[in-house]
Amino acid sequence: MNDLSYDNWNSMSDKAIAEHIGQFIKHNRIQKNKTQEDTAKEAGISRSTLSLLERGETVTLSTLLRVLRVLDLLDFMDSFKIQTTISPIALAKIEKKKRKRARNINENELIGDKW
Repeated sequence: MNDLSYDNWNSMSDKAIAEHIGQFIKHNRIQKNKTQEDTAKEAGISRSTLSLLERGETVTLSTLLRVLRVLDLLDFMDSFKIQTTISPIALAKIEKKKRKRARNINENELIGDKW
């Protein structure tokens, strides 16, 4: 597998990206010393389906995920984490509502609260 680094995935065709994913799968399968037959069996797919994936042909998302799971390559899922962000204005409003200091409670307040 070549060590090309892609800076702009958007400029690549779908076919080129699929082929790159296929090369990635094949490279990692071989690095883990797994045959196509063994990998396919563990993933619950046919060997020919795995071969299609490795060649960059069309397969289902489910198939891709099964193979990635078998090869222990699902760490890329961290890219899909949804992070809640807060605008600076909303943050300033929250900060403004926070208490800035403590205060003493006098006896009249305690009586009114039936302490």
